[in-house]
Amino acid sequence: MAFTVCVLSPAVKRDTYIASYIAGEAPVTGHDVMNEMVTKHDMSQRGIIAWFVNNYSRPLDWIIDEDATVEFIPSTSTTGQRIYKRTLGFILVIACARVLGRKAVWRHSIADSHYWEFEDFPVTQTDIDKIKIEMNEIIRRDSPIKREVLTIDKARRVFQRQGDSELADLFVRANLDPVEVYRCGERYGYFCGTPLAPSTGQLRVYDLTLYEQGMLLRFPDPQDPEGTPELKLEPSMGKIFFDYAHWLQVLDLNYLNKLHHRVTEGKIQELILIAEAFHSQKAEDIAARPVKVVTIAGPSGSGKTTFSERLKVQLMVCGKTPVTLPLDNYFKEREDSPKDENGEYDYERLDALDLNMLEDNLTRILAGEQVVTPIYNFITGKKEPGKVIKLKPSDVLIMEGIHGLNDRILSMLPESSRYGIFVSPLTGICIDPHNRTSTGDNRLLRRIIRDYRTRGKSAQVTLEVYPKVVNGAKKYIFPYQSRADAIFNSALPYELGVLKPYVEPLLHTVDEHSSVFSEALRLLNILRFVPALNNDGIPNNSVIREFIGGSCLDV
Repeated sequence: MAFTVCVLSPAVKRDTYIASYIAGEAPVTGHDVMNEMVTKHDMSQRGIIAWFVNNYSRPLDWIIDEDATVEFIPSTSTTGQRIYKRTLGFILVIACARVLGRKAVWRHSIADSHYWEFEDFPVTQTDIDKIKIEMNEIIRRDSPIKREVLTIDKARRVFQRQGDSELADLFVRANLDPVEVYRCGERYGYFCGTPLAPSTGQLRVYDLTLYEQGMLLRFPDPQDPEGTPELKLEPSMGKIFFDYAHWLQVLDLNYLNKLHHRVTEGKIQELILIAEAFHSQKAEDIAARPVKVVTIAGPSGSGKTTFSERLKVQLMVCGKTPVTLPLDNYFKEREDSPKDENGEYDYERLDALDLNMLEDNLTRILAGEQVVTPIYNFITGKKEPGKVIKLKPSDVLIMEGIHGLNDRILSMLPESSRYGIFVSPLTGICIDPHNRTSTGDNRLLRRIIRDYRTRGKSAQVTLEVYPKVVNGAKKYIFPYQSRADAIFNSALPYELGVLKPYVEPLLHTVDEHSSVFSEALRLLNILRFVPALNNDGIPNNSVIREFIGGSCLDV
């Protein structure tokens, strides 16, 4: 084997190690190529968990027999972290089956951990102790994890025998033939196109903690891979997850195969009406609160604007007059805006807002003065005179923006008269007991559609900037969600089916050579299991209309 270019510093886009490989006389695997690079370039193998081959994510035992560009993925990179977590989840499933004879179910993510339950009984500390002993033994043995390709009929039989009938059903509904699976010992797993680590020995760092009725599977800190980060749990956030999961269970809608059943039974319209009524009920509960100022925050793609508009309607039903004050109208003049490390304007930061002007306006508005508020012109990058606000006794001021719960913003408001709301699609239907769509994926799919529809941005552009949006949310939004008096879960159990016909064609336009091509493929692999739904029966005030269009609200 031979190499042309070899870049040992992490790549800018994906934090990977890149090399160009020229095929030799015999086919080689990722292990072979990596060993050669280690020998020639003093590169450490430690932490390499998978690789990209011509921009496709592959396990390290993937064989190449022609010229290729390869990138080795460390477990500390974004892609590497996902692979580490999925592989460790597989080990947890194996351990639960072996020592307890129970099926572990991945419900959702919370506090940078994965929350798992048993289908039948609550998890106990004794269970945790037994599971950890078995997981440690599996890791100590450094058992190989092998990729296999099965015909659909064989895959269906294998997963039915394992008790994974939900997944076996989805293989048929998606007409997935053949099926790429991974095997460790006698256990098989399916992971929606995500490769796994080559062996169990690479998953040394983890923790397992009893939490509520289940357990939290915790992962290495990317900044300190030898340890897990401090566990920071927000009780109110956990309650939202459990309440929504219980609601889905009552609806018999925990997994995607159940959504397929609703389609075949002709009950999708009924589901839409129930889900929208659920959202309306939550908005009604909040509108009944005796407050003067409502602050609404949430990450991009959460549906904050639609929720704000629906809350306005509910406030009017309660005999109150809502007045909106979007925080985005207080952006600084573009030339005064902060920039990130790449010299690009960073509108995610709190200091992108003209806080002095905002505080002055709020003080005067709450004192009953008439105030000319600004409107931000995103074309010119300047503030212009906007609407005039003068609060009357029955008026309620609604402030909406990503920083709506920031301490600096809240300090401008009297504590006794404010009410904070955090909006996000926190959890939804799982694909099957061991695969789910994350909150971030849900928001990303929404944003891809909206960016294309309203701003003419391609899916590739949205995928390229989204990591910056995610990092901004981690720094400036999620740390303040605990300040919320209420949390509104904007997820809809039917929405993936509605988003699918819009977003699939957009994802297929991502260039094969783009750094985000593998991310587009990952999302497409998830969507293949989702039934495509039309939007005919969706109310025009639904949060999903903010993204696909057709809303009657000012969004």
